[in-house]
Amino acid sequence: MRQENTYTDNTTTSMKALKRQDGFTLIEVLIALTIFAVGLLAVAAMQNSAILMNSNAGKLTELSTLGMDQIEKLSALPFNDPLLNPGGPYSSPSPSGDYTISYTVANNPAPITNSLNITVRVTGRGKTAIFSFYKPNV
Repeated sequence: MRQENTYTDNTTTSMKALKRQDGFTLIEVLIALTIFAVGLLAVAAMQNSAILMNSNAGKLTELSTLGMDQIEKLSALPFNDPLLNPGGPYSSPSPSGDYTISYTVANNPAPITNSLNITVRVTGRGKTAIFSFYKPNV
């Protein structure tokens, strides 16, 4: 065998190997970028939804806190206190001014006699929370 033929065969083999190595075409890169962009838009929409839900949760937490605070104030009053006269609705100022706190009092409700049924309603920022409790005459 001659030396030059061996050398020529090796060179040809190396060139074929280089030609077989495929890279990404421009179309494949554009398709991949499009899929990536759609994924990023979905994540951005999810982030917006999460911010909105956190805002709503904050509003409901504030409503619940104000309502439970009003319940504690009313339950600490004596049974014959003028603020607990049946009727209503009575209103009470909210600390922030963004909310309306009102309550109604019913005397001797059906399930429990000699007690008051007090319903507290907190409204504000597009949300409403209603709490009800019984205050027995002890």
